[in-house]
Amino acid sequence: MPIYYVMSENGLKAVMGYTLLLLFLVTYRQLYCDCNRFSSWLIVQIGIIVILSVWYNPNNLFMGFFSANFIGWLSNKRQFNRALFLFAAVISIVFIVTAFNGANGNMLYFLPFFAVMIASPFGIRSLNKHIELEKQLDQANEQIKYLIKREERVRIARDLHDTLGHTLSLITLQSQLVQRLAGKNSERAIAEAKQIEMSSRSALRQVRELVSDMRTITVAEELAHMEQILTAAGIMFHPEREADLSHLPLLQQNILGMCLRETGTNIVKHSHAKNCFVIFEKTRGQFTIAVKDDGVGFVSQAGSGNGLRGMKERLALIEGEIVISSDKGTSITMTVPLIRKEEKEGVAL
Repeated sequence: MPIYYVMSENGLKAVMGYTLLLLFLVTYRQLYCDCNRFSSWLIVQIGIIVILSVWYNPNNLFMGFFSANFIGWLSNKRQFNRALFLFAAVISIVFIVTAFNGANGNMLYFLPFFAVMIASPFGIRSLNKHIELEKQLDQANEQIKYLIKREERVRIARDLHDTLGHTLSLITLQSQLVQRLAGKNSERAIAEAKQIEMSSRSALRQVRELVSDMRTITVAEELAHMEQILTAAGIMFHPEREADLSHLPLLQQNILGMCLRETGTNIVKHSHAKNCFVIFEKTRGQFTIAVKDDGVGFVSQAGSGNGLRGMKERLALIEGEIVISSDKGTSITMTVPLIRKEEKEGVAL
């Protein structure tokens, strides 16, 4: 329609009309491509619409829908409000001027379109925000996937350290014992060699269970393993008493069992102890396992090393905590909260 209105003109006015339309197309293209001078091109475009509406035909005001669309692209709220206000003011003035001049008869038919033209930038801005939020959501999902993969690698590394480290330490101790017994007590050496075979098979099973993520360790099972590795190292194992572990969920037992495994491995490697004591204590809302030895004590800073750091991370998952002290040996105290269960009218709370 703008071209049709210009075609009805003659001479210089027609040439100017075609030039303005060509310039309008340039502004339309630049508003898509030139973000640095966006405001300048938008002002030029609105100016062209004003000239075409006042000097050629009032219906050229409908070209304002193009400018309204570009105003909706402004992400800065202050710039958006300023541009929309100026645009609405300019279009209103042109509408009033053309209406009073009676250039195109009754202009009231334009009012509904004018309302839509002023409201459309809000919809476009909302749509652009929605698209931007979807883009950010996709980026966040990619970041979450990356973090999940990294956490899984950390978990596997921690499990390998805690499981295979214990078993391989046991195999090392048993191998050293076989070497000492080979020329003195062949029958016991054969028995220890069988134990090494059993330990290696256990290590293989642990790897398979780790890969399939089906491994569950209970505290009772780990106490038996702990006694085995300590005895092989010549350290006396003294559990204080049989503990009632029926109230502990499998998740807590699994984490405490892994922590006990790491503790036993550390005692064998570093403590030079003769005795190891395990003490259980159940209080209101808490369950505590304390492991003490009479060795050389804890000489490095608390929390150092992959093993102790892994223990802290595991216990943090169930809101537990670990306390390490060194006074005439080393004491490691692990505390986890208990989940209270009450029976009321046959329903567990």
